[in-house]
Amino acid sequence: MKISDIDREIIRFIQGDIPVESHPFASLANHLNLSEEQIVERIRDLHDQGIIRRFAAILRHYNAGFRVNAMVAWQVAVEDADRAGMIMAGFDEVSHCYLRDVPEEFGYNLFSMIHARGDEQINTVLKELSSQTGISDYIVIKSVRELKKVSMEYV
Repeated sequence: MKISDIDREIIRFIQGDIPVESHPFASLANHLNLSEEQIVERIRDLHDQGIIRRFAAILRHYNAGFRVNAMVAWQVAVEDADRAGMIMAGFDEVSHCYLRDVPEEFGYNLFSMIHARGDEQINTVLKELSSQTGISDYIVIKSVRELKKVSMEYV
């Protein structure tokens, strides 16, 4: 699949830190002699062609004041996982929630990543998640520190 030089420039731009402003593509559009609408349309086309799989914002949790992060592994019956996962994914503090195949002796198969401003908030969210899902068997693995966080660069 051939990608034009303009599309490569667009891909380079969107895989980095996009300006948080009302017209984030204005500088790129100006640089490429295109309109902002043309930039957005090209991004849509790249997505529709499967060149870009997803386009999403990534929150740098620590920079945003979320100082406590925890991966929580829940023990849930596979037939109840979708229901529980949908409830968990509905919480603002939960950024990831997924079912995994795990060794039988481990047993914890539903994983959620929770971000909070402090331990008290993590504990409150855990109690609420447990209450709403009916799952009481879980383990909490808190992040000690962030070692490295970088995005992939494709072009």
